[in-house]
Parts: sequence; C-alpha cells; structure tokens
Amino acid sequence: MAAHLETLIDDLGADLTPVHRLASPLIRAAGWVAVVAAIGIAFASVADLPAVLHRLRMVPDMWLAVLGSTMTMVLAAVAAFEMSMPDRKATWALLPLPGVVLWVAATGMGCLRSWIIPDVPEAPMAEAPHCFAFIVGLSIPLSIVMIIMVRRACPLRPNLTAAIGGLAVAAGAATLLNFFHDFDAGATDIAVHVVAIALVIGLNRLLGGRLFAGRGLAPRA
Repeated sequence: MAAHLETLIDDLGADLTPVHRLASPLIRAAGWVAVVAAIGIAFASVADLPAVLHRLRMVPDMWLAVLGSTMTMVLAAVAAFEMSMPDRKATWALLPLPGVVLWVAATGMGCLRSWIIPDVPEAPMAEAPHCFAFIVGLSIPLSIVMIIMVRRACPLRPNLTAAIGGLAVAAGAATLLNFFHDFDAGATDIAVHVVAIALVIGLNRLLGGRLFAGRGLAPRA
C-alpha cells in the first residue's frame, strides 16, 4: 500500500514546475518606486529645475505638499505589496495615512497662498485640463506596472489592495507633475487634482480588483 501511495505521489508531482519564491513586499515596493524615480530623473533632465526649486522655496507648504505626496506614494506602495500577501491584515491600508494627511493639509493651504505671496501667479483655467491629463495619463503605465507586480502574489482583499495601489500611483503622478507645474495651486487647480486622483484610485480598484480577484483564494473587500 505504501509503495502504491509513493508511486501515486511521484506520478502527481512529475509534471509540476518549481514555484519561485516572491521577493519580500518591501523589495517589490522599492522596485516599483524605482520605476517612478527613473521617470522623475528623465523629467528632471528636461524640466527647468531652478524654477522648480525656486517655486518650492517660496513658502513651506509647497515643499511640504511634495513631501506629503511622496510619502503617500512610498507608504501606499508598501501597503499594497504587503496586502498582496495572503497572510497580511487589512490594517496595512492605514499605512499611507500620515502622508495623506500632510499632503492634503499642505495642498489645502494653496488657496491662501495668494494672500501670503501676491506675486505668485495662480494656475489659469486653461491649465486645469493639462494637469488632469498629466496625472491620469502618467498613471496608466504606473498602474500597469503596479498591477503586474502585485498580481504575482495572492491578495485576499483584491479591491482594497487595488485601491491602495491606485493611491500610490496617483500620488506618484501628482508628485512628478511638480516638474512642470509653473503656477501656484489655487482652488480650481486643487479641485482638478482631486478629481484626477479619485479617478485613478477608482479605476485601479475596479480594474485591478477584478484582476486580483482571480488570484485570491477568497476575494473580499
């Protein structure tokens, strides 16, 4: 009986291929952030860096907003890759919260900058579609890379994982926008950014969540 059982086991395992162990979530998140950094380096090579630095130095909330969006990108990426593992808790979704709070608070002060620094031009209405197109357009390749990398794991909460990944993508695109955003962020500009970011997160949750659901053992959230 034991011999037959061993033969059966050997027959069942004969055609199986070895499973490659995934790198740790931190390493995979660092890989995705490195993609964003590479794009940033490419943008920096064609952007007016002195003007960018001057704009960020004008008032503290400008560079604090960039710091907040960068923190959100990194922390949300880590959270998404952690949540892609089947043994991780949903509380990882709270990891980007400090970055989001800083980003929102600092960006919200943009409505008051014209009172603080009268000579800083606010973004005209004609610039709003360009900001929207930049964030959404750049989010497409960043989302594709994120989805491919996260899908290799087995997220049990596909929709939530995809939404947090979308937050990382949107924050990355918004951060890179600063290389070409020549105007102060007024109320209209901020509203356009919010809509673009919400759209990116929503589409990632919808499309990425469906793709991840096919990998999960018991799709939830």
